[in-house]
Formats: sequence, structure tokens, C-alpha cells
Amino acid sequence: MALLKLNIHAVRNILKESIIPAATINFFYGENGSGKSTLIEAIYILGRAKSFRSTSIKSVIHVSEKSLIVSAQVIQSNRVTQLGVQLDNKNISCHINHQPTQKRSDLAYALPLQIIHPKSYELLDAGPQLRREYLDWGVFHNDQNFLLTWGNFKRVLSQRNALLKSKRVDHIDVWNKELVYYGTIVNNYREEYLQKLKPVFLNILDHFIQLEGIELKLVPGWDNAKDFHSLLIDSLEHDVRYGFTHHGPHRGDFQLLVHNRLAKEFVSRGQLKLLVISLKLAQMQLLTNVQNTIGCFLLDDFAAELDGINRAKLLDYLSKMKCQVFITATEQSDFGDLTTLDNYKMFHVEHGNIKQV
Repeated sequence: MALLKLNIHAVRNILKESIIPAATINFFYGENGSGKSTLIEAIYILGRAKSFRSTSIKSVIHVSEKSLIVSAQVIQSNRVTQLGVQLDNKNISCHINHQPTQKRSDLAYALPLQIIHPKSYELLDAGPQLRREYLDWGVFHNDQNFLLTWGNFKRVLSQRNALLKSKRVDHIDVWNKELVYYGTIVNNYREEYLQKLKPVFLNILDHFIQLEGIELKLVPGWDNAKDFHSLLIDSLEHDVRYGFTHHGPHRGDFQLLVHNRLAKEFVSRGQLKLLVISLKLAQMQLLTNVQNTIGCFLLDDFAAELDGINRAKLLDYLSKMKCQVFITATEQSDFGDLTTLDNYKMFHVEHGNIKQV
């Protein structure tokens, strides 16, 4: 998979730009505030129909416009697909081959992408929501049946929570059984995926750093030493008091352990970044191994994430993956020695304008 042509309209300080990137690695450099991160954000919006930098889309739209548009030609297995996303303050309009679709998942399948940016270490350092999103992105691409099951689980969870808030719980066991049914399937999907991911992750991590005693452990969202259905019954009074369901895969998580301790409590900040980068790379590598789908990798603020040695290691790994990559830095020299790379492109970004060097 690769972007053949990318069109950006009214995304922050990029009013209107089109680029033809290399199918391999693309470098973008320029001063702070020039629009480098905006370029990365635009590609992310095209694949996810949301920003990774802001929860409010209003702040992402150029001040002179009412909506933003990102579109591209994407090639996969010699087949070209047209993708487009238009966002304003209230609406999302997605098109694939000029046909409208209401499903963000269609975009995600058409343009699978992962991103590393200065706050990516929060994947292992912050709360469980980011890890759930990371995990479910992988499960989503690993098995397309997951999306339907997850949707059914959320529907049942919403019904159960509505009963809890209204304190009308006479028939709640009907929803308990449904919640257990779909919740157990969701958990099984996650466990299966994590087991596939682990050897790929460990292999990639060895490329950057040698750490012993590493384990990836799924946290299902309930005490798996106890029966899920019994937990829902036992916690009913607590759930009614607070008006929501405390147990289930919606509270799920995964732990990255080093010698049975959470990685964030054991390793340095630099090592934590390498662990996160390896996790992100592992998802893309597994996608290639299982689905024969090559995704797109976004790396914002290259020099802020890694020292020179590990930057060189990462570029070497990405070039061997043969995925399309977009990397930003303040100075061209931050990219390091590029003499071993083939067929890359270099772009300069200034005041929202992107020019190939």
C-alpha cells in the first residue's frame, strides 16, 4: 500500500498543497510551526477520520475555511483506490472511489497506518484507553469479524448502563448474559492477537535494545480468576450506585512487563520510547505477515524521539519493511546518513508550503 498522490486543503496552516511521495521513505524538514506536523496530521485524518493532535476538529481547520479536505490516490496490489475525507465542526464525509461511506472502518482498511510522535510514550505511561485503542486496532485488522462483535458488545453495554442509571434492574440478567457472551468473544480475539504479536514484537525489539524478561499480558477488564457472569451479579449494587458497568472488556488493558514489573517502572525514558516504537512496528509487521498488507508509517519529530544511533537503526528497519514512511524533523541533518537508502524523497516545508528538494 502506498499513497501515489496526496491532496491537503485547509488543514491548519496548509491551505492547499499536493505532493507526490515516494513509495518508500519520505523526509520533511523545516522550522517549528512550518507545517511538518500538519502534513502528518493530514495523512492520519485520511486514515482515521480524526486528528491525533486535537479532540476538537475546529482547531484543525484553517482559519479562513469552514471545513478541511484530505484526499489521495492509494495503490495496493496494482489497484488504485481514491480516498477522501471532509470534516467540519459537526459532520464527517468519507468517500472511497467517489462513493460515500458512513464507516470510518472502511478508511482504516483502505489506509492502515501507525504513528510515532513526541507523546507516543504515553502508550505505556498513561491510562488504559490508549492501550485498548492500540490493541483493538491490531485485532480489527487481524480479524474482520471483531468489528461486528465489538459493536454488539457496546450495544449491550449501553442497554445495561441505561437500566443501571434508571435503577430498573428487574430484568438485567438478560443483558448480563448477552454482555458475557459478546464480552468473552472480544476478550478471546484480543488474547489471540496478543499471542501473535508477542514474537514479532520481541524480534523487532532485539533490533534496538537487549532486554530480558519481557512479557505481554492481557488484562481482560475483570478478574479472570472469577466467573464473569457471577461478577456482574455480585457487583450489581455497586454498578447501580454509580450508574455504569464496572467489569468487562470496555475496561480491558494490556501490560508490558519487564521481570514481572511494569515497563514504565523498570526502564529509562529512552528505553520506554524504544519499547513503544517496537510495539508500533510490530503491528505493521504482523499486518504484512498475516494479511500481506503493507501499511503506512508516520514519524513526527524524528530527532525528539531517538538518538542518532537508534535513528539509523529505525531507518534501516523501515527500509527493509518496504512500507511507505513519512518522517519529519527540524533540520535535514537530523535524518542522518541516507546514502544506504534507495528511492527516497526529501521535502522542505515552509509557511505551509511543501516543496520537493
